[in-house]
Parts: sequence; C-alpha cells; structure tokens
Amino acid sequence: MSAVLKRAQSELATVAVHAGSHEDGNVAVIVEGLTRRFGDGPAVLDRLDLAIAPGEFVALLGHSGSGKSTLLRTLAGIDPVVEGAVSRPREVSVVFQEHRLLPWKRVWENVVLGQEGKDGRDRAAAILEEVGLAHRIDAWPLTLSGGEAQRAALARALVREPGFLLLDEPFAALDALTRLKMQGLVGELWKRRRCAVLLVTHDVDEALLLADRAVVLERGRIRVDMPVALERPRKHVDPVFEDMRETLLKSLGVSI
Repeated sequence: MSAVLKRAQSELATVAVHAGSHEDGNVAVIVEGLTRRFGDGPAVLDRLDLAIAPGEFVALLGHSGSGKSTLLRTLAGIDPVVEGAVSRPREVSVVFQEHRLLPWKRVWENVVLGQEGKDGRDRAAAILEEVGLAHRIDAWPLTLSGGEAQRAALARALVREPGFLLLDEPFAALDALTRLKMQGLVGELWKRRRCAVLLVTHDVDEALLLADRAVVLERGRIRVDMPVALERPRKHVDPVFEDMRETLLKSLGVSI
C-alpha cells in the first residue's frame, strides 16, 4: 500500500473518530480563540473566532499559507485543538481535493467505508442515485472520470448524514465544465439536506455562487466576513454579484 493511500485511510478514520465531539447534531459550529503554530514559527491561526449557524453555507477564501487548511483539519478533528475551543456537530464529514477512493474496493464499498450493517449496498445505492452516479455503483475507482470520482467522494461524505460538511477545494482538479456541474450539484444537495457547510476555495465566483457568507482569512485571522444576500440561483451579470466579487478580490490583493 502506498504512503498516500495509508495517509488517506488514516485521515478518514480520524474524521470518523473525532466527529463525536458534541452531543447535538443541530448545534452551530463555534470556534473561539483558536491559535495554532508549528514549532517556534509564527501563529498559523491567531486567536481565530468563527461561528457557523445550523444549515449555513460558508465559503473560506485566502492566499496559500493563510491558515485555511489548518482550520479545516482542526474542524475535522485531524489536527488537535492546542489553544482555544472548537464546538461542532456530532457527525462531521470531509470531501478533500483528492477523491481518496481505495482502488481495490468498488464504488459502493468506498461510499460506506468504515460503516457497519448489512444494508451497506442499499444505502450506497440511494446516495449514489442522489449524486447522479447510480450507474457506476459496481465500478472500480480507476475507471471513473475526475467528476465521477468526486461524486463518489461526495456520496461517501453524505451517506453519514453529517451535521457539518467540510469541502476542501473539492473541484480544484476538475475541468471548467465539470466544475460548474459539481458546483450546481453541491448547491442542490445542500438545499435538500441543509447541513452546515464550510467550503475552502480559491475561487471567488464559486464562493459567491454557493455561500451564504464569504470569509477571507489572512495570516490566521479573519479579514473579511461578508454576507452574500443574493437570491438563488445566482448570476454573474447581477450588479450586486459583481460588486461583491470586486470587494473580495480587493481583500485578496487583486485589482480589476
């Protein structure tokens, strides 16, 4: 087994173990005074405060090194809370940028990986239907396209019925058309399920299309926390959308 696959299995298992940190699956996600540093270096997260309401969709933006991945890994339970406090729902699921499907297990087996019960295939079939992948239930992961693999990863996250879903740049490796389709799918699934979502992304348009709030992280602290009060479905041609886009790009140091 490769080191990458071992790491993927370990992190997925860690998420499952640490997800039970709160008794009520309907509570908000609350981060208070979260600080994280590595060795003697500067703080990657610096007394960070963040609240996510039940059913709220929050997009997290920021340059590489701003602390986005560290925050996500902490919220997932992969990294420990060393200083500060984190409260989140009992059930937490993560979709990573890489699909992290095990190549020696069929799609449906990957979806219910780590879950017990004899109805695993039936549960996998139901969620694969929901993500538009029912026809690939018995396929091997290596035969899937990039978009299909991410649909399977999304199904694996949702079959656990999480109160909190973490999306770590899940569309970054996809082509433009597939990315648009996946954004639409995630939006529809969120409207149906209404779990709290934190989407880590570098894409300002993606944040504005999907989220209720767009948060910009800089040097481990929140620089911008902007409500996205636009009706869905959202259009790029909306003047308010364009104004918000410009505001977020400027906060990221991009002038247009």
